Amino acid sequence: MIVGLLGILKAGGAYVPLDPSYPQERLVYMLQDSAPVVLLTQTGTQERLPAAAEAGLAIPVLLLDGEEDGAAMARQASHNPDPAQLGLTARHLAYVIY
Repeated sequence: MIVGLLGILKAGGAYVPLDPSYPQERLVYMLQDSAPVVLLTQTGTQERLPAAAEAGLAIPVLLLDGEEDGAAMARQASHNPDPAQLGLTARHLAYVIY
């Protein structure tokens, strides 16, 4: 998950940690309130998180341990994104804690 967190920050996104042991209603609320662009998880915790459909959102799920052949890594850029091109400033959130 550390790799996922660093990737989120490097891409200019904000990190919203979800604890799969929370009640489903709480997780649904957090997903609805934060409106994430993508849900990063691992195979072992995916079934404990609510489906995006339950939250009324169309959130793609990306499994951090899903592609074992390295194909996902081969498709990624090898350079750092330019924060100015993404429109990012120091005022943008890095994470949201509920």
